[in-house]
Amino acid sequence: MQDKLTNWLHSNMPKREELEANRFVGPLARRHELWRFTRRSVPRGVAVGLLVGIFALIPGIQIIGAALMCVPARGNIPIAALMTFLSNPATTPLILAGSIFVGNKLGYHADLATFYGMYERGAGLKEWGYWLLSDAAPALLIGLFIISVISAAVGYLVAAFVWRWWIGRKRRTKGTRPPLPGAAE
Repeated sequence: MQDKLTNWLHSNMPKREELEANRFVGPLARRHELWRFTRRSVPRGVAVGLLVGIFALIPGIQIIGAALMCVPARGNIPIAALMTFLSNPATTPLILAGSIFVGNKLGYHADLATFYGMYERGAGLKEWGYWLLSDAAPALLIGLFIISVISAAVGYLVAAFVWRWWIGRKRRTKGTRPPLPGAAE
């Protein structure tokens, strides 16, 4: 199963030459450490992707922001882009409600009932704008910041643990395989 997934990823991911030829991605494609899957770059990519994906909540901006933040953080760009998809239309209302809750607990004031009412009736951008310009904006932004930072830290730790477990498992299974026929013993 693991080998099938790895083979599928390698066959469907764009090649470095294709990325270098693209005028938008070319400068990032030339930095090889941003595309390698290493024990340091993968957890950094997870953390950057979660941080930007949860805080930004704007689909096009998330991937671009995650890719740009991976440059100074030396994180893995494909992993960071993938992690931004954890904030999607199904999870965004939960993230927003959680951030408002956290912001309210810190002393700011945003009415959750108004938020849910506007969400359920499909309020327009103008109504959402007025709501954000009220005292709800500080609660929402502070809550988003705290949730995104905590998610990034937890994601980094989980990714580092899973990476270490996965490599250890590969090393253990590599050592227990029988020798290949015709190999020198």
